[in-house]
Amino acid sequence: MDQEYSSQVYAKASEFTSELNYELKEVAVILAAGHGKRIKSNRSKMLHTIWGIPTVQRVYNACNSKNFEMNTVIVVGIKALDVIEVFGKRDKVAFAYQENQLGTGHAVQIGLEKINKEKFDGIIYVFPGDMGLIDSKTVNLFRESFKSSGSDMMVLTGQYEGDVSKNSYGRIVRVKDKDVEGADSGEDFNKVIEIIEHKDILAIDPHTPYITEYNGKKYSFSRQELIENREYNSGVYAFDSKKLNELVFSISSENAQKELYITDLIGIFNKAGYSVDAVSPEEEYVVMGFNDKTVLKEMEKLHQKIVYDKLKNIIEIEDPSDFFIEEEIVEEILELDAIGIPLDIYIGKGTRIGRGVKINYGLNIRRGGNINGNIIFGKNVKVSDRVWLSTFPHQTFTIGDDVQISWGDIIKGNITIGNGTKIESSVNMTGSDEFPLIIGSNVLIKGTSYIFGSVIEDDIQIEHSVIINKTVRRQVRRDGTVQPVKFYLPMPSGIDIIEDID
Repeated sequence: MDQEYSSQVYAKASEFTSELNYELKEVAVILAAGHGKRIKSNRSKMLHTIWGIPTVQRVYNACNSKNFEMNTVIVVGIKALDVIEVFGKRDKVAFAYQENQLGTGHAVQIGLEKINKEKFDGIIYVFPGDMGLIDSKTVNLFRESFKSSGSDMMVLTGQYEGDVSKNSYGRIVRVKDKDVEGADSGEDFNKVIEIIEHKDILAIDPHTPYITEYNGKKYSFSRQELIENREYNSGVYAFDSKKLNELVFSISSENAQKELYITDLIGIFNKAGYSVDAVSPEEEYVVMGFNDKTVLKEMEKLHQKIVYDKLKNIIEIEDPSDFFIEEEIVEEILELDAIGIPLDIYIGKGTRIGRGVKINYGLNIRRGGNINGNIIFGKNVKVSDRVWLSTFPHQTFTIGDDVQISWGDIIKGNITIGNGTKIESSVNMTGSDEFPLIIGSNVLIKGTSYIFGSVIEDDIQIEHSVIINKTVRRQVRRDGTVQPVKFYLPMPSGIDIIEDID
């Protein structure tokens, strides 16, 4: 690792690290040091997104919900600066730098350096940073299972459902009903002996049984038997912190990869006479991780289905396989639904609604809409096909009740649109920080028009015009109608360098 880069990472990790709250008796150590060669990307594997959120942030979110929260240590390594910068500084979050990639056990050792052993006596959880579908429900199930089990270590396991020859996860090895001598295993039956990594299974001689020991008895497994074992290690663990600190430095690198495996702690805990347990989640998909783009895409589709299932009986989504609604907005929709008033919201195929948007009753967005930023919708707003509405993070775009925005319009920035205003197709409007755009109520803007940083008073019709930094005042004519603006164009710049072709 380049020494200059390492120095920058240590400095950035220190800058972004916050004090842990030791009154909370739980710490999540998130392993985000790997890059993932098979993902074939210059971006950190941990910064690839599921439903718009980096996977490492999804794991963090699952560990901090409305019902519980915990301290967090994020172990970074390859692309460390990128991960730290994207994640940002947060309360009760520390960053630990795994400068040399020596395995998951080593990553945990590095993470523990950020936890003051004199101040902390509780539970330490370990999560892979690529587990982008894990949720707070699963984390809470795991927390409660560990606390009620009385065990010293617990592992979250999954059941592999595909072709076992493609299962690259470590296998959970449990006590058989009989040992190598043919004696019954008794109360030890089905206890977790160890986890064997897939590469180490492949390194076993197919003609020689693999012998392992539990509680003084030996058990035999063939290489094929281990390959066909469908119970796999998800990479999620819980530990009694004192026992983990006691044993974590006992991990050996005597394996096919010459790395320190966190999985070896199961055998180490068992040999020390400590209890090890395992539990599985209610839904299999939550323990999915990814190593390539295909699996990442599969996880994205799974999450899309989860979101659709939450909303399908509340709002109308034209195409369940082609839409995006940011998760905070999903929660807002669920909260509005709980009030008991029908929302009457329609989301067309291909529409994307991003962070910051505030939806409202009667919102109708047709196909291909791109809505992103601090956009506040009034009631009964109609947005036609392929409309782009956006703001920068510090800007606000407020849309009144009963507004209509026609197809292909591009409207962005600091803007206020009054009630009942209609913006027809092919209109482009912008409001900047210095010059916000304020459009009154019952305004009609049509034709190929562009409006920037102006004030348009109520009831005015604007057609085929370019209006920049102007105030358009409401003027009532003798017949009682409001004076419209048509074909208004500012004086051109650069006219002196334009001439006719002979």
